[in-house]
Amino acid sequence: MIDKRVGARIVTGNVIESVISGVGSYLPENVVTNDDLAKKIDTSDEWIRSRSGIGQRHYAADDQATSDLAVGAAWNALDQAGLKPKDIDLVIVATVTPDKTFPSTAVYVQQKLNIPPGIAFDLSAACAGFLYAMNIAHDFIRTGQVKHALVIGAEKLSCFLDWEDRATCVLFGDGAGAVVLSAEETPTADAPSGILATYLCADGRLADHLYADGGPSSTGTVGKVRMNGKEVFRNAVTEISNAVFEVTERAKVSRHEIDWFVPHQANIRIIQSCAKKLSLDPSKVIVTIDKHANTSSASIPLALDAGIRDGRIKRGELLVFAALGGGLAWGSTLVRY
Repeated sequence: MIDKRVGARIVTGNVIESVISGVGSYLPENVVTNDDLAKKIDTSDEWIRSRSGIGQRHYAADDQATSDLAVGAAWNALDQAGLKPKDIDLVIVATVTPDKTFPSTAVYVQQKLNIPPGIAFDLSAACAGFLYAMNIAHDFIRTGQVKHALVIGAEKLSCFLDWEDRATCVLFGDGAGAVVLSAEETPTADAPSGILATYLCADGRLADHLYADGGPSSTGTVGKVRMNGKEVFRNAVTEISNAVFEVTERAKVSRHEIDWFVPHQANIRIIQSCAKKLSLDPSKVIVTIDKHANTSSASIPLALDAGIRDGRIKRGELLVFAALGGGLAWGSTLVRY
């Protein structure tokens, strides 16, 4: 039993679990192919595909803010969950491209959806942001503070790409993905569902491998994306794999029981290397990088939504999410969908 007042908790004999009740996504209308990019910078479809697996990406319109993308994904997630905005107690937006320095993008999402007063804030952990946000929402739910949480990964990365750096500018796209996490009470003897285990980590010593070279208190500018691709690749394969090992061990689940691996979509070679290291069949890996490119915090919920809506991912299946990004920050989440 959960009291709607923020911070109030009523203890019962049941276990409160965080289940994914709805998933949604939103992609801007403007589709930009590799051939389109080749018309403006020194690159080619073959060069981009061979290094990243990307074939196209979506770019938001000039008058679209990150909150607009987030709202589009949120409506779809709410619809799938069978909920209304008034049912939401908590909004977390994971993003590195907020509408404004402050207030949070989450309050603009709250405003545009007409969600009643409640908890709303942003989280910045780059490509791992969605997993960090899910973990926080999970803690709010299992401690009885909220009943329904809207967790969104949303990015307008096209706004700070360096078009003179062909190694990075071709890799990113815009979009948003959202999940509704809901409290579900079950007897302690029942098999657990929803979020089974989480693992998060960061190492600031590696921050210079992937970052934006601007900020309000340092340069007074947004800056541009900078990346040491070789080091990011090496760390991603190691840490994403280790993070999956960690959550399966925490949940006492065999990796062979995993039905779907839903990784951050940064590079097809990273995804393939992780699957191999985890001994996962490639047919169990959700891949959307060819259509979406790297959408940072939005990539996992976008891939999850794609897998659900095309019928591959089904209720009751075991999913593992994993990501690494700027920070360097990384993590993994094991979910019984």
